[in-house]
Amino acid sequence: MSWAEMLKDNLTTAEELQELLHLNEEDYIRLKNILEMFPMSVTRYYLSLIDWTNEKDPIRRMCIPSIREINLDGSFDTSGEASNTIIEGLQHKYKSTAMILSTNRCAMYCRHCFRKRMVGLSDEEITARYFDQIMDYIDDHQEINNALISGGDAFLNSNALLKRYLERLSHIEHLDFIRFGTRTPVVFPMRITDDSELLGLLHHYSTMKKIYVITHFNHPNEITPQSRAAVQALVNAGIPVRNQTVFLKGVNDDPKTLGNLLKKLTSIAVQPYYIFQCRPVSGVKNQFQIPLKQGYHIVEQAKIMQSGLGKNFRFVLSHETGKIEVLGEMPDGQMLFKYHQAKDPKDEGRIFLKTMGEGECWL
Repeated sequence: MSWAEMLKDNLTTAEELQELLHLNEEDYIRLKNILEMFPMSVTRYYLSLIDWTNEKDPIRRMCIPSIREINLDGSFDTSGEASNTIIEGLQHKYKSTAMILSTNRCAMYCRHCFRKRMVGLSDEEITARYFDQIMDYIDDHQEINNALISGGDAFLNSNALLKRYLERLSHIEHLDFIRFGTRTPVVFPMRITDDSELLGLLHHYSTMKKIYVITHFNHPNEITPQSRAAVQALVNAGIPVRNQTVFLKGVNDDPKTLGNLLKKLTSIAVQPYYIFQCRPVSGVKNQFQIPLKQGYHIVEQAKIMQSGLGKNFRFVLSHETGKIEVLGEMPDGQMLFKYHQAKDPKDEGRIFLKTMGEGECWL
């Protein structure tokens, strides 16, 4: 069975949830209404990681809808992506990076997704109509030194389309490297381990232009023999793997869990890259955000558990104005921040202080 055929067996309906969770009629109707706004799709593999005897199981929390998603407080575009869009499917927020939103599809729809506004809109590959315009824009802008192919999930594109990207991008001289954003190593590792063609493509084009995979482990329970094998297959193909974790209430908001995650990641050759503050997204904010002060102290305690390799990450907010690093808390209670990347060149590297209340989660 191909990986595309395997995804047809995903858990997607309220009826399946009712059977699985033995929901009463009221909760069934609530969840059905939620799925009309925010679709659900969970791979059978990821579903198998849930401990159904634990209602607070972190894997369950990340993939099974909650009735709290009906609370739409927040914003659907917390990072100003609409204003950064150059061509449909292409964003150019930071001078050196072109980000291609290659598809709206994912192997699994994470309940904390910051692009919930896009999930399930269409299964059409966004770049099918705009591919040449996107590539011409990148080719024409010498300041761009890397391309990030994201989505959705970049590895939900066909191998033929991935080859088309790699062929074109690898011949743009001013690009230093290419990144793929994918959660398939975590939620659907067989997309990698069962597809020698994909691994062959990555290996071949990595000899022409450096390629990185950026993935998204949030909890130690996601590190399984299957996900380890997917990471190892990428490493064997010459592809370094880096990780972006999102701080999530009820998932990794304690030092021991976060510290164990970071240790396990480095043990399987995945480099911790960023820890992102959860964004105030509608349907997400009231479920998953934790206060910034609390998050900072959790990060510092988790760092103590790490060797030098495990400390090489930044705690950041992906803000409308840029990527803002959380540097620390001052003796007077103010918090210290620094622009790690900025949309406005005047903000590049700027350090600033801000008074933050104990429960404040965003700037």
